Amino acid sequence: MKVQNIQNVEKFFEVIDKCAGKVELVTGEGDRLNLKSKLSQYVSMAKLFSDGSIAELEIIAYEPEDITKLVNFMMEN
Repeated sequence: MKVQNIQNVEKFFEVIDKCAGKVELVTGEGDRLNLKSKLSQYVSMAKLFSDGSIAELEIIAYEPEDITKLVNFMMEN
């Protein structure tokens, strides 16, 4: 799923942390980074944005309830 225009990055990571299953970021090269890993969060996000927001990401969530959490976050923000 593609997520766009994330203004509240801290809240985005809170939602990721609450996910039951694996949530991965798909890089431009096709690599997949585990977003539940704090190290991966810091490394990947430092490369993706510098102005405090994220324009667009492709992420994969494997559990249906996690997809619902992420969709709800995107609709609320």
